[in-house]
Amino acid sequence: MSEALATHSGCSVAHLGVEVVYADAHLIVLNKPSGLLSVPGKGPALADCLSARAQAVWPDALVVHRLDMATSGLCVMARDTQAQRSLSQAFASRQTHKRYEAVVAGNPDDTQSSADGWQLIDLPLMVDWPNRPRSKVCTDHGKPSLTRWRVLSRDAVHHTTRLLLAPVTGRTHQLRVHLMALGHPILGDTLYATGQALTGAPRLLLHATELGLPHPATGEHCQWRSPAPF
Repeated sequence: MSEALATHSGCSVAHLGVEVVYADAHLIVLNKPSGLLSVPGKGPALADCLSARAQAVWPDALVVHRLDMATSGLCVMARDTQAQRSLSQAFASRQTHKRYEAVVAGNPDDTQSSADGWQLIDLPLMVDWPNRPRSKVCTDHGKPSLTRWRVLSRDAVHHTTRLLLAPVTGRTHQLRVHLMALGHPILGDTLYATGQALTGAPRLLLHATELGLPHPATGEHCQWRSPAPF
């Protein structure tokens, strides 16, 4: 970390229960665990979240983007409104570098992949309003949604595959729905997996492993990595 981490109101980094990957006067990068909300939900039972824990240590911390509650991995927060605007614009204009790892059911066919091993899922998505918070593929009303994927390894014994994922767009549950639509849901996905894919893991096996973006103060490209914990 590039600065000493101060304490506020008796709270310190040790009380976060979250790994601090990086922190300076402009931004914070945290490694969110699976099962923790990014922002508060409705009611006191859902008040505990990544943003609240960060603000207990850094009262000026501001939300920039979110990870699903079940997803773990790298998440950035801003330290002031100018940094928040800059970082939000970087996400909106696709100046960020994002990679995820997932373990999916079955063996996706990668015989049509490009020379560097990547393939593309191009399926429009929209919120499945009668079944919220689920999303769904909808060719008539869905928003354009693109996910690049490549195989990292295959497990012939458990009939699963580890994938590297690169979301081009950022729709709700995009990676989860795209892989389900491909016929290979992510293990442990309580919204989109069934049968052995659902029971094959105690949590959603999806982790944000890489995050790169322009620093809001200097413009320098920064990049962080967090190995998948599964």
